[in-house]
Amino acid sequence: MSLTVVIGGTRSGKSARAEALAAATALRVRYVATARASDAEMEERIRAHAARRPADWETVEAGASLAAAVAGAHCALVDGLGLWIAGVAAETVPVEMDALIAAAASAEVIVVAEDVGSGLVPTDPEARAWVDTHGDAVQRLAAAAERVELVVAGRPLTVHAEARASAELRHHGDADLRPGDADHAVNVVAGGPPAWLRDALHAALDGDSDRYPREADAVNALAALHGRDPDEIVPTNGAAEALWLLPTALRPTLAACVHPGFTESEAALRTHGVPVARVLRDPEHGFALDPGAVPDAADLVIVGNPASPTGTLDKAAAVLALRRPGRVVVVDEAFMDLVPGEPGTLVRERLDDVIVVRSLTKALAVPGLRVGYAVAAAPLAARLRAARPPWSANTLALAALAAAARRPEALAATAARVQEEREDLDRRLRAIAGVRAWQGAANFCLVEVSDGPRVAAALRDRSIAVRPAGTFPGLGDGHLRITARTAEENARLASALEEAVAACG
Repeated sequence: MSLTVVIGGTRSGKSARAEALAAATALRVRYVATARASDAEMEERIRAHAARRPADWETVEAGASLAAAVAGAHCALVDGLGLWIAGVAAETVPVEMDALIAAAASAEVIVVAEDVGSGLVPTDPEARAWVDTHGDAVQRLAAAAERVELVVAGRPLTVHAEARASAELRHHGDADLRPGDADHAVNVVAGGPPAWLRDALHAALDGDSDRYPREADAVNALAALHGRDPDEIVPTNGAAEALWLLPTALRPTLAACVHPGFTESEAALRTHGVPVARVLRDPEHGFALDPGAVPDAADLVIVGNPASPTGTLDKAAAVLALRRPGRVVVVDEAFMDLVPGEPGTLVRERLDDVIVVRSLTKALAVPGLRVGYAVAAAPLAARLRAARPPWSANTLALAALAAAARRPEALAATAARVQEEREDLDRRLRAIAGVRAWQGAANFCLVEVSDGPRVAAALRDRSIAVRPAGTFPGLGDGHLRITARTAEENARLASALEEAVAACG
């Protein structure tokens, strides 16, 4: 788990910030209170603090041992350190700090500490001793903490944040595919790029590869396709780069990632030290989006539509319900062009707080070119553009964007074919005993079996690759993502899957 230290002066907003971080963990929170109602004014302060905390939080009063107060908690919020130090012997403080650090190995521990020692040295020896003890304690905690914030005027400033993007967040379907395997693991449309795209790429290679990329043609074509202005289009090195620009361009204080979903969003945020709240879709409700589950304090929300690996397609109204004052909503529509008619898309909506991320990689079958872009109101687009590396989209990718944007009928034909293939696969999967399948809208299906690793291994023995989905937050080892192919290929996959499930039963 982790240790977070939130520091701030009186009325700086440090407690509110710590409470928001605790709520974002989605864990059961134990609030460890250190204040004592020594007078009427302090009693009112304590009452106000208690009133804003969620009713299901457990509240305990800190005794002589903070470690004992947090023992057994899933998430413990200690508020605050200075009042507790004032009531204990100085020699016990370092011992208790080490015990708090140890407790953070198995729980989320958040400690609120006063920002002291920035002013004059106190004239009173007891006050000086308190400042010294408190300063040493905060330094001891901060040295071991994964995250340290200083709150000034209600705004958190990151003092220290460790990059904590796990290897699981960076795992993708291509890692599960071996040469020669039947590919049901990678969610790129099979067959390679169409002839008209090959012609456009050859023309770009012959005519433009000797100069730096120029994106005006692609930008104008995409703007015309989506009914937007050119200054609202930002070509990127695949949709993944657009998502990796968000921490730098937007500098969120608390991000919410709706899962299961494309994990590079969370990886980017954690790598840049942004706190992340995971909002999990419920499989028992078809993985439908629940806007109310997003923490109010989140100033950035990232959601996939359709989502991967579930294929869930949310209505535009549900996605728009995520909007709040001071919040930016990012909709990853990397698979939307594979859905006939693109129901629920927000790409044509001019909203000053919504960014839509798109990719043509899958539909054009050019994963090696990294063909993506973002669409946003001009001020947001300018922030993304400013955070991009120079010449981010290469000449061939820009040529692909321009050519595809001028052939919406070709993209629509691909979407119709993909829908037929996915519906065929879905019917076959639902007919297999021991397989639970969810209805999706993209070019893949999510299933659950009793023993996912053994089933995936059995398919691999038959040179069939599927995507184990246990690395997606909110899913487990029993989940598999299976990309739809032709009816013949789907039939072979379904037959092998039925035998594998029966054998692993």
